[in-house]
Amino acid sequence: MAKRGKKYQEALKLVDRNKQYSLTEAVDLLKQVNYAKFDATVEIAFRLNIDPRKAEQNLRGAVSLPYGTGKNIRVLVIANGDKAKEALEAGADFAGDEEYLEKIKGGWFEFDVLIATPDMMGNLGKLGRILGPKGLMPNPKTGTVTNDIERVVKEFKAGKVEYRTDKVGNIQVPVGKISFDNNQLIGNIKAVFDQMMRVKPQTVKGVYMRNVAISSTMSPGIKISADSIAAIK
Repeated sequence: MAKRGKKYQEALKLVDRNKQYSLTEAVDLLKQVNYAKFDATVEIAFRLNIDPRKAEQNLRGAVSLPYGTGKNIRVLVIANGDKAKEALEAGADFAGDEEYLEKIKGGWFEFDVLIATPDMMGNLGKLGRILGPKGLMPNPKTGTVTNDIERVVKEFKAGKVEYRTDKVGNIQVPVGKISFDNNQLIGNIKAVFDQMMRVKPQTVKGVYMRNVAISSTMSPGIKISADSIAAIK
């Protein structure tokens, strides 16, 4: 493991690694331990008691953040004719068909979200080996395979984010920027937490959420009591 810098070590001293903070305490503390010179991204991480090898426990989807991500989300829509036009009118950054498929084949990835109409999925499937590892392949579970282009483009531009389980049952989701005020971060965290509870697989036995933590780019993680998030109305 790489040796952490002096600023990280100083920040770490402020965090009790054995304590589960309330959500409001954790957000306050995160502001104190953030030392990045830029507007760092804040993430929430869940360690879940699930087995991603089981289809029903391999969680994947999308959730709308009430206060957005604080980032300009670049949206590419793979669609023909009128649907491509609809995408651009709804605010997509790029929309088209073969031209963009060729660009991706050539290594172009100047986008954060890829949405496609169902009739284009056959063409996109050929790029699965390029798009899959980057988490960019459109998927019905995240709403990114759709004919309702206008609505979905607007949702992602407004702050809808995707989530998916990694190989060991962890999920990490961006919930804003360190410059957000505390209530905005709390609102976004609550939205993601509620979504994780909604998608809890019925086959899970025992404690579902083993650990919840927030961090900003380069900061230490801060554990949060799941009960304290659930209690927020």
